[in-house]
Amino acid sequence: MSAATSVNVADLSPETRQGLQRAIQSLADSKRLMGIRYSDWLLGAPSIETGIAASSMSQDEWGHARLLYAMLKDFDVDPTAVEHDRPADAYGSVDALDQPFPDWAAVVAGIVVVDGAISAALGSFAQGTFEPAGTRVPKMLAEEEFHADLGAAWFRRLADGSDQAQERLRAACDAYLPRTLAWLAPEDDAARLLSSEGIMEPSADIRARFEVAAGPLLELVRIDVGSLQADRSGWDPARGRGEGAPDEESVARARGDLNRTLLVE
Repeated sequence: MSAATSVNVADLSPETRQGLQRAIQSLADSKRLMGIRYSDWLLGAPSIETGIAASSMSQDEWGHARLLYAMLKDFDVDPTAVEHDRPADAYGSVDALDQPFPDWAAVVAGIVVVDGAISAALGSFAQGTFEPAGTRVPKMLAEEEFHADLGAAWFRRLADGSDQAQERLRAACDAYLPRTLAWLAPEDDAARLLSSEGIMEPSADIRARFEVAAGPLLELVRIDVGSLQADRSGWDPARGRGEGAPDEESVARARGDLNRTLLVE
């Protein structure tokens, strides 16, 4: 898809504006929750070096989320209110991030499946016609390369490890993939409208981006991602995700509730 003609919010119809706002907010929410999930493993990672890497990835995700939330200013939306004032059931984050990763195999699956899906969506966004995405997203994708490299290295290590390591890794991927694929490649009116306007690629093409990146790794645990069906049950078109919401404790951390009175912008 070529971004031959750049557009801004003022150029869009009300329906396209609404769909684009949903997409941006969902990406930002996913980045924010991804950062929370990485931060859970600063001290619980298998090595000090891996814990440092988790810290770095957490900071990347929060920085990316803030850049994406800032785009909402163009929609006459206060990014600070979106970041700090919404309830959990207003979040459009990937369903797989609703609960903490239970073990390190799940973290590794999360890097490859969930973080990989977010990057695939961002890659499509960067290639589209929305001018702010073309200028801001490429740097995010460059920083995400480290996440992908770390995830791939650990995925291969666990896939080639003990039977228990392999089983846990496969189980986590099996759990995360169906709903993540639904989030990544929506089949609703908003997604079709963004595709027709050239702002995002068609959902099938976005999914193909993900399959190219993650497919060879998933084959190591006997998962053919191309044959998997997305789980669209309970789809919420307002948020661009399935039913449910992130756990309240994580959302309180994402909002900064504990230190709200100390908030400095």
